[in-house]
Amino acid sequence: MICKASKLSGTRVAATRVAVALFLLTASSAALAQEPAATPLPSLAPMIERASPAVVNISVRGRVEIDEPDSDDPLFRRFFDVPRNNRRDFRSAGSGVIVDADQGYILTNHHVIESAAEITITLMDSRSMQARVIGSDAASDLAVLQVEADTLVEMQFADSSGLNVGDFVVAIGNPFGFSHTVTSGIVSGLGRSGVNPDRNSYEDFIQTDASINPGNSGGALVNLNGELVGINSAIVSRTGGNIGIGFAIPGNMARNVMQQLIEYGRVSRGLLGVNITSLSADLAEIYELRDTSGALVTAVSPDSAAEEAGIEINDVIVSVDDAPVRDSRALRNLIGLILPGDNVRVGFIRDGREESVTAVLNLNQLVAANTPSPPAPIELDPVLEGVELSPEEAANGVDGLLLTGIEAGSRARAAGLTVDDVITHINRQRVQSVDEARQLTADARSIVLEVQRGDRGMLIVLR
Repeated sequence: MICKASKLSGTRVAATRVAVALFLLTASSAALAQEPAATPLPSLAPMIERASPAVVNISVRGRVEIDEPDSDDPLFRRFFDVPRNNRRDFRSAGSGVIVDADQGYILTNHHVIESAAEITITLMDSRSMQARVIGSDAASDLAVLQVEADTLVEMQFADSSGLNVGDFVVAIGNPFGFSHTVTSGIVSGLGRSGVNPDRNSYEDFIQTDASINPGNSGGALVNLNGELVGINSAIVSRTGGNIGIGFAIPGNMARNVMQQLIEYGRVSRGLLGVNITSLSADLAEIYELRDTSGALVTAVSPDSAAEEAGIEINDVIVSVDDAPVRDSRALRNLIGLILPGDNVRVGFIRDGREESVTAVLNLNQLVAANTPSPPAPIELDPVLEGVELSPEEAANGVDGLLLTGIEAGSRARAAGLTVDDVITHINRQRVQSVDEARQLTADARSIVLEVQRGDRGMLIVLR
């Protein structure tokens, strides 16, 4: 009996424990039901909702002239009925960003509206209207349009100079006709150039891996605050689709060009009047610089802003109005976005000392004249091949090596040297004999020749 009683007693205890557990489980469930909902997952949706109405679809219709290869051949035109110049209708599409809702100004790419006869803007709410071109600038690939409409939504500019590689960005546009497509990524690089084959273009691109495809051109690249940091402009692709390398024009550049287009209908660019080249590690070593930042002045144009301000060859320009100069293209961009007649503060390094001057920019009537390209890189072995040198004093009293002859097609001729040039320095060392010249160039990977040509000095850089 005792054993049986003990068994019954244990059964009651187990039942009691089950009842208590069920009670606690029920109470716990009720308590959880009364707790507030879990914190929602992070989302870009609120920012996209604010920014997207400022992005528009642009539809372009126009006509272009296309020269057929054989259209000048009368026999070809007779048998194939081909006119001398074909005019073909075209339709294209792109994107734009409303940057001034009150005035109806829309920022887009020049190549989106080039040769357009009719431009139609479609808003996010499906309203459509005709736009007129306020101004367009091929060199920066930017254009400003204007529409007349009520209740437009504009996008605010951010300071694009504050961007860093790794910052999150979002691209909004109309790729392949899919309206208001949103893609995200990061800033992959800054200050990219060499994207546009036109050497007269001004490039300082933001590189991003946010997906950009045909139709995104002119659309917005925004930060996580929904502010405009760039205008999407180009992609690198073998197939025409996105491979993760897209480029946007920085917002600060776009705003500067836009203001000029609105005020003057065109862009006037300042001219400093120097020939420049970017610094390599070898050149930085020759000039005893800490790094390769800056632009080496290789020539100064007569009566230019640079000459009036006292800038000389061998100066390394490192800043313009306190904005750092990374390389020769950065200097060209900075100067090109300043109006003629404006004062600029140019910082440079001369003989190891940091100095600055104020220059009054001239009018750059020909964009290509701003900073002619440095001579093409040539091999250095041997650097003096095909050159006849004489240590005699030149007619103008300059001591050095006079070039009395130079072979056509020689490396020295390709570098820009001509007969009657006087080489006064090699890698900043004075030279007065051919043997000295050979010693200084024997093992050098890069060579800087200081040349007197007529009454003016210049640098010839051999890499």
